[in-house]
Amino acid sequence: MPENKECSSASSCDRASCEGCPSKAGAGTNSFAAPLNSHSTVKKVIGVISGKGGVGKSFVTGSLAAALRRAGKNVGIMDADITGPSIPRMYGINENAAGNEDGEIFPVIAKDGTKIISINVLLDDPAEPVIWRGPVIAGAVKQFWTDVVWGDLDVLLCDMPPGTGDVPLTVFQSLPLDGVILVTSPQDLVSMIVKKAYRMAEMMNVPVLGVVENFSFYECPDCHTKHYLFGESRLEDVAAELDIPILGRLPLDPAFAKSVDEGAFYEKENPYLKDAVDAL
Repeated sequence: MPENKECSSASSCDRASCEGCPSKAGAGTNSFAAPLNSHSTVKKVIGVISGKGGVGKSFVTGSLAAALRRAGKNVGIMDADITGPSIPRMYGINENAAGNEDGEIFPVIAKDGTKIISINVLLDDPAEPVIWRGPVIAGAVKQFWTDVVWGDLDVLLCDMPPGTGDVPLTVFQSLPLDGVILVTSPQDLVSMIVKKAYRMAEMMNVPVLGVVENFSFYECPDCHTKHYLFGESRLEDVAAELDIPILGRLPLDPAFAKSVDEGAFYEKENPYLKDAVDAL
């Protein structure tokens, strides 16, 4: 595994070969860091990541943003999932982002005041597929940082695509992440999923604030019995092994799904993420 993420030979070096390498001398400064747009001030940048898709990263991102807005914070969401964007739909956003003659882009402001940038607010047709290769996608995400006029933000939440490929790597290297939140689900492969994402953050020297488990249970509305549809969670063991806190367990709740489909999920409070909000 590469020891120094800034080394030009990072694909082939290891801990031993990094010792004495000239690139190691510059390890304290990130040569891949992209400059923030000159008309923006962002106090904290938080990534929301997972080792696989379909676990609800966007839902967690949006829920955290909505809670922070209720707490009076200025919040932005960077939808870095270029090929599978969902944030604008969740917020009921149908209009396109505007720009200026200098090539800068202004994020769309949702009804609750959250500032949002996504590839879907830049396309004429949001259903149009984005068929780009990795470097182009990664470049677009970097432009979300350098070319978007975010203004003054307390927190910018970055909803990353799943896995450990080009785009997550670009975010880790180009943006000054203050921490990441892992999102997972209760299935047996949770251990592998969480560990992959955790180890990527560790290799990139970014703190892991904790983990959120989605689809944890379904609570019967009549008898209030909890049913574990995906099996009993093994998250405690994994979190203990990695020494990270569990920041929330989200149920399967049709009311949340309905609010997402209606583009107004931010109107419904999510008490299951209180610890995650406190961590931020």
